[in-house]
Amino acid sequence: MERIWAPWRTVYIGKDHGDVCIFCDKLQSDKDAENYVLYRGERVFVLLNLYPYNNGHLLIAPKRHVGDVTELTPEEVLELGLVTQKMTALLRRAFNPDGFNIGVNLGRIAGAGVPGHFHIHIVPRWGGDTNFMPVLGDVRVISEALDLTYQKLKEAMAATDM
Repeated sequence: MERIWAPWRTVYIGKDHGDVCIFCDKLQSDKDAENYVLYRGERVFVLLNLYPYNNGHLLIAPKRHVGDVTELTPEEVLELGLVTQKMTALLRRAFNPDGFNIGVNLGRIAGAGVPGHFHIHIVPRWGGDTNFMPVLGDVRVISEALDLTYQKLKEAMAATDM
């Protein structure tokens, strides 16, 4: 069985973030590039994960602060699905990954770093993208800066009128 190890995320997950929701905070800001907000739809938005498992790791969340899939409206569910499709296609065009992990963690015990705001992860995967560094060195190698990843994705979006 292949595993995705991400020990560097425990620094974030273990923090007390108080009452601040990172999704709502970024959504209320107009500094999309600074916050790595890639896309704003009618009901959902997309941003880069600051603690990625791989280059291009995206988060798709409803604009409304809601913590569970059962609390989403049918319109939010539809737009989340459609935007997940679009972002998967965008990542294919921009980075040509070999596959994807797409999923949701509901609740802190299930691995949700932000359990109060529902979100979907899209993690591009490449053959050989896991190695010994996380296991032996407690280090994850991300080969591209978030600024460059953001720029590449914005350019790919502009090229496809997204």
